[in-house]
Amino acid sequence: MDRPIRVIVAKPGLDGHDRGAKVIARALRDAGMEVIYTGLRQTPEQIVAAAVQEDADVVAMSILSGAHSHLFPKVVNLLKDEGIDDCLVIGGGVIPEDDIPSLIDAGVEAIFTPGSSTKDIVEYINTHLKRK
Repeated sequence: MDRPIRVIVAKPGLDGHDRGAKVIARALRDAGMEVIYTGLRQTPEQIVAAAVQEDADVVAMSILSGAHSHLFPKVVNLLKDEGIDDCLVIGGGVIPEDDIPSLIDAGVEAIFTPGSSTKDIVEYINTHLKRK
């Protein structure tokens, strides 16, 4: 790539807590990525619109509310509806281990739960990104 990896960091749903998302955003910036943080309480449509507008390589979502099983797959499906199939979609937050397989089946490529290393997240993005 001739430009830095461009990442949308988003908080879907009604969460009012974004400390984790900000920690991830900072770590990705420190690793040389361009990060666009969309802020709190984003709808899946807003997240996808930002990804399209910013020509994002990665959509990284963080959620604490328990709505991950609905919101994460909706973002994946809306990206597909826009014809975007080369964007890496990852998620994180308070997500029960039992929910992770269904999220992966729905197209979320990786889930990072509390305690995940920011180094591991950066490495995952660098090794799994679909180059445009």
